[in-house]
Amino acid sequence: MRVQLILLLLVASFWGSSQIMKPIEWRQSISVSDDQATAQIIFNAVIDADWYLYSSDFDPELGPNVTEFIFTPHASYKLLGSIQPQAALSAYDSIFMGTYTYFKKIGTFVQNIQLKDLNYRIEGLYSYQVCSDVTGLCIPLEDDFSFVATSMNSATFSEKKAGPNESVFDMRAANDPYTLLSFMLIAFIAGLTALLTPCVFPMIPMTVTYFTVKNKSKATRIKNSLFYGLSIIGIHVLFGAIIAPFMGPEIANDLATGWFPNVLFFIVFVFFAVSFFGLFEITLPHKWVNKVDRMGDQGGLIGVFFMALTLVLVSFSCTGPLVGTILVESAGGLVLKPILGMLAFSTAFAIPFMLFALFPGWLGSLPKSGSWLNSVKVVLGFLELAFAFKFLSIADQAYHWGILDREIYLALWIAIFTLLSFYLLGIFRMPGDSKAKNTSVLGLILAIISFSFVFYLIPGLFGAPLKGMSGYLPPISGQDFNVSSSNQTILNNDLSGLCEAPKYSDFLELPHGLSGYFDLEQAKECALATGKPIFIDFTGHGCVNCREMEARVWSDSRILKRLSENFIVVALYVDDKTALPQNQWYESSYDSKTKKTIGKQNADLQITQFKNNAQPLYIIMTAEGQLLVDPISYNLDIPSFLSFLDLGHTNFSK
Repeated sequence: MRVQLILLLLVASFWGSSQIMKPIEWRQSISVSDDQATAQIIFNAVIDADWYLYSSDFDPELGPNVTEFIFTPHASYKLLGSIQPQAALSAYDSIFMGTYTYFKKIGTFVQNIQLKDLNYRIEGLYSYQVCSDVTGLCIPLEDDFSFVATSMNSATFSEKKAGPNESVFDMRAANDPYTLLSFMLIAFIAGLTALLTPCVFPMIPMTVTYFTVKNKSKATRIKNSLFYGLSIIGIHVLFGAIIAPFMGPEIANDLATGWFPNVLFFIVFVFFAVSFFGLFEITLPHKWVNKVDRMGDQGGLIGVFFMALTLVLVSFSCTGPLVGTILVESAGGLVLKPILGMLAFSTAFAIPFMLFALFPGWLGSLPKSGSWLNSVKVVLGFLELAFAFKFLSIADQAYHWGILDREIYLALWIAIFTLLSFYLLGIFRMPGDSKAKNTSVLGLILAIISFSFVFYLIPGLFGAPLKGMSGYLPPISGQDFNVSSSNQTILNNDLSGLCEAPKYSDFLELPHGLSGYFDLEQAKECALATGKPIFIDFTGHGCVNCREMEARVWSDSRILKRLSENFIVVALYVDDKTALPQNQWYESSYDSKTKKTIGKQNADLQITQFKNNAQPLYIIMTAEGQLLVDPISYNLDIPSFLSFLDLGHTNFSK
């Protein structure tokens, strides 16, 4: 308890006295019956990640604070029964020695009432407690609610009432787990890695010599060193800013899944890889570099700027592949992403140059240049070669070429990382390496890691799901040899007697043997015929997070059972390149462009109707288009996904 109190005080001091921690948002709606005699009030709690809300249906003597709804008495209504939580989770608490119920991510409570007056006033407050899985903090909170109507045709609610094609739930943008912060962290690490390449590392002492010789006074050296580092950062950020306008939602999708950019990236990455192996060296025209270098001999800040530009140009043969990788990965529809990626990369790249220029005495602590620099370059070459096949795989899946199925992909990766392991052990050398010496301790550790990865991949050749790599591998359904395929069961009930056969099922499929559709209109017709809600999966052939969700969350037997029995499942691929007949083309209201392919139309549907362009995105709605629960995105927490499915099905049943 003392630890929790300390943590709470620390968090409070961080947030400041003017802000209150409130990791929950309440949304209310009221639905009046056709005869206007009764109504149903729905309270939805949207809970932040890593927090949970205690429910209202366990013994308050147990210890945790139950959620209470306190209605202010009024002559215009009467409560019918008590508040009812919907699809709450349960857990046993060894400290309180009892079972409590709770909600993660989304909590729903329903209260039925009898209306005695058309001009009703329903007010009150709810008292509740939210706790964090991470810090162990628990926060008691209270909120007011109010529903007031002056007539049954002009009601004022705390939340808007849903129209015929609207939902009472607000649409929230899907959060990509590959967050901007994590992307910048990876870019920062790439900048540090670039320092260890043979094109860059020897430049550090050369730079320090330039500043110590040119600048006699300490103050001048400090000023010029800082400007030098900022110039390096500014040059890279400018390059990112030039690329940024080409990273919008439409172009980003084309760049991520189009055959030309992906095949081009594959060729470029192979080109960089063999360059890193020592077959040839990538250099910019010598005239450019020499001219910029001569301008660096000028005095003042202008000369310092051109020294920074010289460094960027000279190091391009080693930093080019890393910079290119960052820019390719920034293709996600966010204009700031390439700019921030270059900012993070160049900051890591520039800091050591600034520090060694400021403190030249540190040079003595640097290791000497040698063959180890070339080894770093060769290892990067193996990694570039492995990632090159990811681009080819995306194009192969989007256009259904069938040239790089799962077995071939795995065989290539197993061969690449086996050779990498042998190289780290010194079994063979590459151009630029010195004569073989004893294997270093670091080389041995890295070889063990590489071999372990190889041994992890090998079972995948025989049908192992390899959940940890699911987002980076072609779908297992396309594997020719699968020892577990005989145990797969088609989970969905046979809908052939009620619904028509799904379009595009000859080249599109759902994971884990699920039956379903790939066209929303077909799914709506089947939902009407079967009396089931629709589960929409906005997905993509090149969507890493989609594959990971399918492998690590959808594979749970409870989720598969619910999807197969309770929903009409429809998978909408936003990056499929299959052309549609001309009579199915249409002009988008979003960007006024003609949508001619399956993927373009699905992507346009997601943007125009659900105001979102990130995948995966999961929607539960009725055949008429009524949302039944807040859409969710990537979340590997299985209980949360179960709660999402159960809440959607429960709301549909009511």
